[in-house]
Amino acid sequence: MKNILFVCTGNSARSIIAESIINNKYSYKFKAYSAGSNPTGKINENIKLYLTKIKNFNLENYSSKNFEIFLDKKFNIDHVITVCNNANNEVCPIWPNNNKIIHWDIEDPVSKFKNSDENQINEIINVTYDKINEKINIWLNNEN
Repeated sequence: MKNILFVCTGNSARSIIAESIINNKYSYKFKAYSAGSNPTGKINENIKLYLTKIKNFNLENYSSKNFEIFLDKKFNIDHVITVCNNANNEVCPIWPNNNKIIHWDIEDPVSKFKNSDENQINEIINVTYDKINEKINIWLNNEN
């Protein structure tokens, strides 16, 4: 079983989506975690509703947390995947063993929620979910 850490800035949306996809669809092979370089301290409510109600994922033990807790040697992380969008001037952490770091440039869906209704928000999240899911599938097909 390999451990994957998904990292973004706030750890409230993109990294949570990625963590939930791995843990709900690929738990036979991987254990996923997520963290942020500047965590918000909570999962975005729209993301949480989408993942629990539309995707029927269990987020019971999920939380927004700082990536520093994973620098501790008791966590054996095999892969670190950053999912922050540098185009939005977000800062992603520098990780040890950076030969195992993968970067996916994914736009923050939460930044698009303002002035959107529930249907628009769900569509924004769905687009982000599909993009992350596609990247995970491509990565898994190339992972030994």
